[in-house]
Amino acid sequence: PLPRVMHHANTAAVNGKLYVVGALDASFAAIGDVYAYDPSEGWSSRTPLPAGMERGASAVAVVGSIIYVAGGHRGGHVADFSAYDTEADTHVPLLPMPAARDHLVGGAIGGVVYAIGGRSGGFSSFYEKVDAYDPATQSWLPVASVQTPRAGAAAAVMGDWIVVAGGEGSTDQPNGVFRQTEAFVPATASWLALPDMETPRHGTGAAGIDGVFYVPGGATIQAYGATDTVESLSL
Repeated sequence: PLPRVMHHANTAAVNGKLYVVGALDASFAAIGDVYAYDPSEGWSSRTPLPAGMERGASAVAVVGSIIYVAGGHRGGHVADFSAYDTEADTHVPLLPMPAARDHLVGGAIGGVVYAIGGRSGGFSSFYEKVDAYDPATQSWLPVASVQTPRAGAAAAVMGDWIVVAGGEGSTDQPNGVFRQTEAFVPATASWLALPDMETPRHGTGAAGIDGVFYVPGGATIQAYGATDTVESLSL
């Protein structure tokens, strides 16, 4: 188990280890705890996020040994953007995102970090852009609009795509949960429609393994409705 109770954890895998870089606690307060999980050794504590940069419900992306953490929630949505060097165990504050938001998703392709969607207020106050951060120029640039604006989705990098599934804040569904699955293609700054989720969910993560997109658990009702359903999509 995790070293402490948390949710909306910012997680990423780097060089065979799982990292948590900030989260929310049981009272929804932001925490800056950073942990590493080695499958052969278990959990260990790392250097926490700097004071004033604690947050959960962020987007994460990995470039080499660096975990980028974008946006998130800290008493409200924030535009914070920072890099955690897993080898040096250090955090570097970076140029904030163009707009504050939480419950967004992201990924990195070709060394560029993409921050996708999220929300800037209530369940349906969506941010409708894909913003790209280039570490080489240390600048943000809007590169596309989101095909299905949403928050609380699951996402994973699959080759040259970032696949996004589910989410909450839908005004078209009685349970408030999205079923749409789409892929963002950075090379063309475009979106591809993929098959809808069999069980629409939000509040979970996703992973791509050997060409298969996995979504474990989540919730089937906006804000609530935890489920043990695990489904996959072969791409």
